Amino acid sequence: MSISVNLDDVLDKAYESSALADLATAPVAALAGVSEADGEALQKAFNIKTIADLAGNKYVRAAQAIVELSRISK
Repeated sequence: MSISVNLDDVLDKAYESSALADLATAPVAALAGVSEADGEALQKAFNIKTIADLAGNKYVRAAQAIVELSRISK
């Protein structure tokens, strides 16, 4: 099954035509609004280099879980 998604609004212009599989290994600066300096700070603080690293980071995952749990606990 083929799935189509437009991620142009969340990607830096240079990465808009990238394959979804390639985006996981792209630097976090490939995300719109994340600068090279932001990427360097994430790497220094949390050893986050790629979009996959960011998505799998234990602090990011914990924050997402807390927010989701708070939504369903209301």
